[in-house]
Amino acid sequence: MTVLAETRDVTMRFGEFTAVDCVSIAVSAGEVVGLLGANGAGKTTVIRLLLGLVRPSHGRVSLFGAAPSMSTRRRLGYVPQTLGLYDDLTVEENWTFTASAFGTAHLAVPPSIGTTRNQLVGTLPLGVQRRVAFAVAFSHEPELLVLDEPTSGVGPLNRARLWQDIRGSAEHGTGVLVTTHNMEEAEQCDRLVVMAGGRVVAQGTVAAVIGDRQVVEVSCKGWQQAFSILDAEGLVVQVHGDALRVPASREDVERLLERHGLRGDVRTVPANLEEAFVSIVSAGAAR
Repeated sequence: MTVLAETRDVTMRFGEFTAVDCVSIAVSAGEVVGLLGANGAGKTTVIRLLLGLVRPSHGRVSLFGAAPSMSTRRRLGYVPQTLGLYDDLTVEENWTFTASAFGTAHLAVPPSIGTTRNQLVGTLPLGVQRRVAFAVAFSHEPELLVLDEPTSGVGPLNRARLWQDIRGSAEHGTGVLVTTHNMEEAEQCDRLVVMAGGRVVAQGTVAAVIGDRQVVEVSCKGWQQAFSILDAEGLVVQVHGDALRVPASREDVERLLERHGLRGDVRTVPANLEEAFVSIVSAGAAR
């Protein structure tokens, strides 16, 4: 596959603060790469480096095989967390402005946002604003899409529509780099890159990132009491239906429950992506 965007051993320092530390990632044509990490992990800084908005303190950044520049940026579509729209302009005016910048002024406003063409962007619901931002980013048929938390604050239906657009673009050969905190969305990516403390701490397919990690599943009638007991011990407890899932050893969980007179079905099961993510990020942040 053709590599569209890449960082090689990139470090970015702001004074004495290191936001990105020796990070190497790549996005190829036709793949969706998910960039995961807690707030402050360095995800947005990596995006700014790839766009050429900041220059690395060390390492190399390439966009379509060259250093990021005005000409290479014309070949990508970008949706920042702030959407990149002008609130005091109408949908059509935003479309026309972007189309003129990319030399596609002949294109008409697409039907997907046509019903709101005369409305000020700032008056639209967030989900509709994001739909407009996507349409604008797609307007010049970019070879690469860079999406920073594209579905934040969006309802389930609009989120599904946006991801349908993302997958459709990848199937037509567009490369996609997307940041998200939603693990269900992350599972739709072809590859994941997990960051913590400015470093890449895991990468690969969903299955590779999860690896052989396991958690303890607890099923018992008094699951609410079991939750309180395990939570009070400082364990990370998640509720799945009427069962609990805990990243700990089976023996420790059984011992804690028996100490309080609780019994139930305690077994070890494979971890899901969210549980693996928490484990990876916690270990990475502790380094």
